[in-house]
Amino acid sequence: MKNKSVEFFETQFRRQVTAGEYALNPFEQAAAPFVSGRTLDLGCGLGNLSIEAARIGASVTAVDASPAAIQRIQQTAATEKLDIQAVLADLDQYAIQGRFDTVIAIGLLMFFRQDRALKMLNDVKNVVAPGGKAIVNVLVEGTTYLDMFDGDNHYLFGCDELADQFSGWRMLLSRIDSFDAPNNTKKIFLTVIAEKPG
Repeated sequence: MKNKSVEFFETQFRRQVTAGEYALNPFEQAAAPFVSGRTLDLGCGLGNLSIEAARIGASVTAVDASPAAIQRIQQTAATEKLDIQAVLADLDQYAIQGRFDTVIAIGLLMFFRQDRALKMLNDVKNVVAPGGKAIVNVLVEGTTYLDMFDGDNHYLFGCDELADQFSGWRMLLSRIDSFDAPNNTKKIFLTVIAEKPG
């Protein structure tokens, strides 16, 4: 079943594919140097980061709910002979399998109710191999742009919540970015990159 968030991004991704817009966004740029080995990219979108990671030798599982995004990743992986498995999935139901050196969830977890968002975050932490990295980017409290959310299916994290969740991990990066959005609203993102104890 489609929801407003999935439709929002499907429309955006189709436009970007038509326009050939595949540049890494600021969060992907910050994450790229930390991605290596067996990589899981949850809510990978058009796969820009997945594709860059595979080009430098990562083995990537890229998961998204957008058919347009998954098709673009599959085509690029086939053309360039990249080690990417692109998976079309409802992330509200998706169960992570396996162990990974890097797990990425950029701009994903806030699209679920609190219980599901926190369960997914816990799953991310659990499947990171010792010495591996979690790369998580979420919208936080203070965000006033809510147009991309499907009703109450969203969760704005507390500003310190990810730091608390990754207590005991080595914090490699933690930053807040604020962006102006339509109708005098704001999007406030928190990005955390943390290394699991070996």
